Amino acid sequence: MFISSAFAADMAASSAGGVSSMIIQLLLIFAIFYLLLIRPQQKRIKEHEAKINALKKGDEIITGGGIMAKVVEINEADDELKVEIASGVVIRIARSTVREVLTGDVKPADNNNKKTKNKK
Repeated sequence: MFISSAFAADMAASSAGGVSSMIIQLLLIFAIFYLLLIRPQQKRIKEHEAKINALKKGDEIITGGGIMAKVVEINEADDELKVEIASGVVIRIARSTVREVLTGDVKPADNNNKKTKNKK
């Protein structure tokens, strides 16, 4: 129960240093999260929006529901697309439901169809 004055002074000094070091640690953690998580995600979102805004007639897309389609018509006023999902089957979708633009990229199905050499 008896605390010496030197020990009490040491405790006061260490608690003041503890708060400042805790703030520095929190700022460092926030900076790491920003650099490793937030910034790359924002970059991906901007790239995705640029691809969707650059859609043109004839582009192949994948919708959020997994439907692969070809853009037939773009209605800028209503922010919707008319896409062909099969020969003669045209549906309307919202532009925001486009998950991926396949035109110019390697299509997911092409990765599985690579020819392998027969080993003898």
